[in-house]
Amino acid sequence: MNTQPRKIVLCGALCALVALLASGCGQTRESGTDTRGSGDGSELSGRVQADGSSTVGPFTTAAAEGFQREHPSVQVTVGVSGTGGGFERFCRGETDMSNASRPIKDEEEEMCEENGVEHVEFQVANDALTVVVNTENDWVDCLTVDQLKRIWEPGSKITNWNQLDPSYPDERLRLFGPGTDSGTFDYFTDEIMGEEGASRSDFSASEDDNVIVTGVSGQRGALGYFGFSYFEENQDSLKALAIDNGDGCVEPSVENAQNGSYAPLSRPLYVYAKTESFGRPEVEAFVEYILDNATDVAERSQYVPLTDEQVQKARDDFEAAKAG
Repeated sequence: MNTQPRKIVLCGALCALVALLASGCGQTRESGTDTRGSGDGSELSGRVQADGSSTVGPFTTAAAEGFQREHPSVQVTVGVSGTGGGFERFCRGETDMSNASRPIKDEEEEMCEENGVEHVEFQVANDALTVVVNTENDWVDCLTVDQLKRIWEPGSKITNWNQLDPSYPDERLRLFGPGTDSGTFDYFTDEIMGEEGASRSDFSASEDDNVIVTGVSGQRGALGYFGFSYFEENQDSLKALAIDNGDGCVEPSVENAQNGSYAPLSRPLYVYAKTESFGRPEVEAFVEYILDNATDVAERSQYVPLTDEQVQKARDDFEAAKAG
């Protein structure tokens, strides 16, 4: 019996099946959401290094966790050496990204230029810098900007609550705040004292906001300040104060930070990215992931999300940076 025709038919059928499967795979990939934002992550590998603000650090860490679930071969490290410390490393070319709770300073910009570090600034979230006291503090719910200034100004001798207001109890005032290398310290002193860096020095300072949480929650007469997300995480052990900027007491909240009524302590939060690092697909993909998911990451990590206009500006800045 001659089997040759059957072999030819079988071979032709197999070839047609292979072609059909290949065509189907091509159509699926073409209509899918491939590459950097999704998939099993096998297309990307490498390392992304970020450092900087302890306020912004949890945001970038949350973004890194989501990104690495999609791209497990990419390692994202996030340090928290403070805004100033982060810019020092960034402008020396040691990191790809710098988290910042304030804009870059002129002297930091000059350092970047001297080292050939070109960069782009992205606003990634908003913040309501929050003044907190111990939960046993039942004598104050709101402080005026003037009272905050009297407490924190250089040379202040206020060490007891009744020195601030005679109606307050005879309770020692213990102060906790960010260290001088922190962007939160810079912002607070600039807004409350009218001069960046102007502050009394006899307070417990730390670049780690968790140290401030422990200090304030552990002492009845304590007061401190840090980013809104740290209060949200610790609201069972801390009490947030409303701030009166002349128009009545306003509490720190997502809505009040976005609409500007929480003045003067609502502020933008940033990530700076080195444009040279965009030449590495893993860095470009991570920045894109942050911007595509900024609102979701902010809400999950208890930050104040960007407005629609702020999201669009960040996306436009990213596209311009890639094109440049």
